[in-house]
Amino acid sequence: MSLMEVPPSYTEVTRHAVFPEPSHDEAARFNYLANFNKYMATTLSAGNKLAYDRRVLPAFVKEQGREPKDRFEIRHAMNKDPWHRFWSALKRNSMEMRQQNGRSMVLRQLDELDAKVRQFNEGRDTLQLNADVQVPRYQAAIDIHCMPGSYHGEERPGDVSAGANYDCGIFATTGGGLGALNDGGGQALVEWIKKERPGWTPKRILDLGCTIGHNIVPLALAFPDTEVIAIDTAAPSLRYGHARAQALGAYNLKFVQMNAEDMSAFADGSFDWVQTTMYLHELSGSALPRIIQESVRVLAPGGLMLHLEQPQYSDAMPLFEQFLRDWDAFNNNEPFWSSMHALDLKSIMADAGLPREVQFVTGVSAVVDETVFPKQSSGKGEDHGRAAYWNAYGAWKAAA
Repeated sequence: MSLMEVPPSYTEVTRHAVFPEPSHDEAARFNYLANFNKYMATTLSAGNKLAYDRRVLPAFVKEQGREPKDRFEIRHAMNKDPWHRFWSALKRNSMEMRQQNGRSMVLRQLDELDAKVRQFNEGRDTLQLNADVQVPRYQAAIDIHCMPGSYHGEERPGDVSAGANYDCGIFATTGGGLGALNDGGGQALVEWIKKERPGWTPKRILDLGCTIGHNIVPLALAFPDTEVIAIDTAAPSLRYGHARAQALGAYNLKFVQMNAEDMSAFADGSFDWVQTTMYLHELSGSALPRIIQESVRVLAPGGLMLHLEQPQYSDAMPLFEQFLRDWDAFNNNEPFWSSMHALDLKSIMADAGLPREVQFVTGVSAVVDETVFPKQSSGKGEDHGRAAYWNAYGAWKAAA
């Protein structure tokens, strides 16, 4: 790994007023993990293809008399290979180490964090929590990303531990690839829409599955006269995300506790832009089409629907690449990753009321401060599932 590829120091990450304060050792651990993840995604990951081409595929063909028919057969064969097992163990352990470091960092200062957050949350109508909203079972049944308690866990009623842990550790899992505020995806959306529709100012934007708002805050800041609403079912993430947004000056951004499967509180055609960022892969097979359908309902005529995700699997994507992208589904507590990326999103969107002729697919790369953070690329060394490059699946709803 060249010096230009080394992620910046954790202490260079821009702080905001509610960001957890790392000790020297905590910062050092995150620095190590950021560099380690970068190394695994580039140098070490290449060993998987070598193992497949030189050992696993020849052995499979010799035994079966044919090549693998799908990504699952490749996975079962690769799971017997010592190099892939070694790489997988390192990758899984790096995520567990990241969660352990972030969680211990947050819990030792939870009193101070809760107090900081309250200063930005109390008495403001831009945070609307609803205790009647239940976390769906498909979210509650597993610790997503190996994060203890997932997005919704609380150490005590009303805390922000889940949101703070999520915020402080993304730097490590992405190798600094999302920039100083871990908002490279949101910044990319701002850059994309400015080029796609110069001068367009949506009246209302809706962000689904916002967690702590990394990707919606840049849009709120870019469109200060726009009403922006971000929804999620996880109260701890919303508490932290709202305080973070207020600290960053996104005063036109409202955080609402709501399940996107039922957005009956919003009228038909009431938003000019409805979006998700790396959210669809965390939905069950039954929830996803319902959420798409609800999203189309609340989208105004002439409005934009946009979903940032990793590329969908297709016949054009080699089976080995599909297998490697599937790693998170079986090793990183992402139970719907594999099935979601095999869905025909275009058909689901068409069935919900957005015909194929109004749909589009485009690529979006993280936009970061390149004087501090290395430029992100869709080329060699992509860490499938966590690289700072996405496909955007979208549509412009027909005007009335």
